[in-house]
Amino acid sequence: MTSPSSTRLRGLASAFSAYLIWTLFPFYFALLHTVSPFEVVAWRMLWTLPFCLVMIALLRQGGELRQALTNPRILGALALSGLLIGTNWLVYVIAVMHGHVLAASLGYYINPLVNVFTGALILREKLSRLQWFAVALAAIGVTILARDALPTLWISLTLALSFAGYGLTRKLAPVTALPGLTVETLVLLIPAFGLLGWQAASPQGLMMGTSPSISALLCCAGVLTGIPLLLFASAARRIDFSVLGFIQFVTPTGLFLQSVFVFDEPFRPVQLVCFLFIWTAIAVFCWDLLSRRNRSEAV
Repeated sequence: MTSPSSTRLRGLASAFSAYLIWTLFPFYFALLHTVSPFEVVAWRMLWTLPFCLVMIALLRQGGELRQALTNPRILGALALSGLLIGTNWLVYVIAVMHGHVLAASLGYYINPLVNVFTGALILREKLSRLQWFAVALAAIGVTILARDALPTLWISLTLALSFAGYGLTRKLAPVTALPGLTVETLVLLIPAFGLLGWQAASPQGLMMGTSPSISALLCCAGVLTGIPLLLFASAARRIDFSVLGFIQFVTPTGLFLQSVFVFDEPFRPVQLVCFLFIWTAIAVFCWDLLSRRNRSEAV
């Protein structure tokens, strides 16, 4: 029997792995700079499905997939989570491919705060006083950064709210990671074909098939999309939603560093102040988690 401590550790490892992979996504999208963001998102939706079906066959989870497809409650929840993650993908890819990496990173700085409050208000998760202090520090830092990015704040808020809604839905849906993701990609088939049709009718047309390298990169979208989402869904079922959200500060920090040092977006002193608040908050939150774990093991 797996102990609660072991389950939490596996959840934390899965969450960190997912967030680190997502941190590297701008490099992948930079290789596809000649492709329309709508086509990139459409192929992400389409190629994730065969990846999931192959994994379902290898892991022999066909029974769980059938159960999810025939249960109206599960099917409804996964339809909602599929639409939320599809919206998140579309806004994120458009933002990154149009040079708004900083706006994307702000969205994922806001998201942990949304997760914490969602966990406390909806899931009744309890945070210690020290953890609430960390949340307050992070909120100050995010507010400072948001005031300096009002023109693109809609991007940040859409990313934060859609991903928080996705995480909450996946946590509450009684289905494991792989069958759940498979149903979500089935839900997204119609929007994906719609995006491809719309892009095909545009003056630019479709880039798939025009170049071996571009086609290969677009085909890889399924694996690159599926793996971190499976890790995230697995983590969501193993650890508190507020903890899952707070760990997510890994991703926007990586995105911010890329925006400044790789994509040459301007760095302003106000951003340094913001990150001092946020990383102090992360240190306080992690220290409290570790100290609580050590005390529980000592008992």
